[in-house]
Amino acid sequence: MSVRSKQKEQSYDVVVVGGGMTGICAALASARGGARTALIQDRPVLGGNASSEIRMHICGADANQFKHNAEETGILHEILLENKARNDYYNYSIWDSVLLQLIKHQPGLTLLLNTSMQDVTIEEGRIRRILCYQSTTETHWTIAGEIFIDCTGNGTLGYFAGADYRTGSEGREEFQEPDAPPEANDHRMGNTLLFKAVNRGRPVSFRSPAWARRFSEDDLKLRGHGNHRPTLLFHPEEIGEPQHGEAAEGEKKGFDCYGPDYGYWWIELPGTGPDIIEEYEEIRDELVRCVYGVWDHMKNSGDHGAEDYDLEWVGMLPGVRESRRLVGRYILNENDILSNRVFPDAVAYGGWPIDNHTPGGLNDKDEMPSTVRHFPGLYTIPYRCYCCGAIPNLMLAGRSLSASKLAMASSRVMGTCAVGGQAAGTAAAMCIRYGCLPAGIDSRIAELQQQLLRDDCYLPGFANQDPLDLARQAEVSAGSSLPGREAANVVSGISRDTDQRSHCWESDGIAPEGELLTLALGREAPVGQVRLTFDSNLNRAVKITLSAKRIAQQQVGPPAELVRDYEVVLLREGREVARRRVEGNYQRLNVLSFPGRPLCDSIAIRVTATNGFPNARIFEVRAYEQEACSCQYSTD
Repeated sequence: MSVRSKQKEQSYDVVVVGGGMTGICAALASARGGARTALIQDRPVLGGNASSEIRMHICGADANQFKHNAEETGILHEILLENKARNDYYNYSIWDSVLLQLIKHQPGLTLLLNTSMQDVTIEEGRIRRILCYQSTTETHWTIAGEIFIDCTGNGTLGYFAGADYRTGSEGREEFQEPDAPPEANDHRMGNTLLFKAVNRGRPVSFRSPAWARRFSEDDLKLRGHGNHRPTLLFHPEEIGEPQHGEAAEGEKKGFDCYGPDYGYWWIELPGTGPDIIEEYEEIRDELVRCVYGVWDHMKNSGDHGAEDYDLEWVGMLPGVRESRRLVGRYILNENDILSNRVFPDAVAYGGWPIDNHTPGGLNDKDEMPSTVRHFPGLYTIPYRCYCCGAIPNLMLAGRSLSASKLAMASSRVMGTCAVGGQAAGTAAAMCIRYGCLPAGIDSRIAELQQQLLRDDCYLPGFANQDPLDLARQAEVSAGSSLPGREAANVVSGISRDTDQRSHCWESDGIAPEGELLTLALGREAPVGQVRLTFDSNLNRAVKITLSAKRIAQQQVGPPAELVRDYEVVLLREGREVARRRVEGNYQRLNVLSFPGRPLCDSIAIRVTATNGFPNARIFEVRAYEQEACSCQYSTD
């Protein structure tokens, strides 16, 4: 080590490595759970594939709105709603600031940007510390922790620590997966560079660099570009899951139809050797050649509808789909997904199709760029998939989840990764609270599940059974309600509509004096916290995106259905003992503290305005004796 090298050491309860959407959600959940948490990120910005450096929009279980009421909530939804309230013109610089603000302002959470993990220290079979280098400050960091969470995407922390991992495809015999190849292979999905073009309203010329690749129409015949639209082909990143009878047809092949405004996901390369990570730099260089070559083809080789378009931005950091998958205590497989399996230890869920890209990427011109297996419904992911099998204090989340290749082809999308990150972070904080390792949460899995539900994470097949929730047995009434959306729905235990029924109270309009919802608790109790879950319309996108199509699906400002102005009054024998007034709300989950925990026997909620919808809607009301802690998201 150089005599001038700066050395710093720090110790935390939980250390999260990787600052993509998975790591962000894991770190926030851990800190909000009371654990002293560090988030280590090797880039200057947060967000991973969703960041301003790569700019892929966040896809998830709703398959771009083709599965109703399936969008992820929890911390991810909180982030997207925060961005929606501040960033109506889809500015990625503002998006960067939204992510940075949430992490930097979270009590109990320390962020190290531009900090690359370089080594791991193992003692008695556990990770004790990681060694990092922060390039901007020329500082070598030694970061110690009790629980570590690998959110690197490549499974780098687990790999450095000696954890078992997999690459490529399993053979059909191992899990009896119907779409697995007969024999195991090293096929993997490639990396992609996106671009952005804008319509200038007049013809714009383009001179291709000499080093760009050259593409003919035959080279791109199976890849939609500009006016070129192969028929009967589709891809979920653009149009989502087919509905009704189409979903049962199983395997489909195809592409999305992004117009010339937004770069093509199929500009994808996997490299030529056995290790896609080792080839990252070479793949990036070739992808740059391909992006400029595809754009040259669209501008200078026939009519592709791009005459007035100008190339505004080209990424220089490829987005990665697949590399290592760490081996946990359970390996999710294709059968779990196709059967919509509900695991007893479920802590997350998915619904994106099994979207397996051709192993040659753009170089396989005679192959469709992706094979897509659609399925109806949602599947759950067990807690065991987030616990490393070989290293007892290592958790894992993101696309390196413990899964087979085919299961990963669905679970790899950022929405699914993010809710898994929140589950891992919540569990890690519980480990610190109870002084146990991740396996020790097995006996407390119901408590973990109930905490996730409390924090507005959806778990298909599970409902609120929190014994601490004072509102569960309340008698609920309202000034008005629509048929099927009665007041009692707010204590049904499920905080979104499902195929079976509505779980929302909806008023019949909003009277000038507001719409009143009252919960009679049946006894006097100290109330320190009230949690309200409003309707944010989970069937309308609120994502940051470059795609004109995805932008057109969104409305200006926060979702109209969200309650904007309201008050909560605590009553004892009909007399007010505490009141909280909230104006300008744009979040789905609101957590209100009542200092001193006043004694009350009923809770009255009066809604006076929404963000534009004519009726008041509330999915869930909870009440607790304890106040909202400072490390938890709240309206305070």
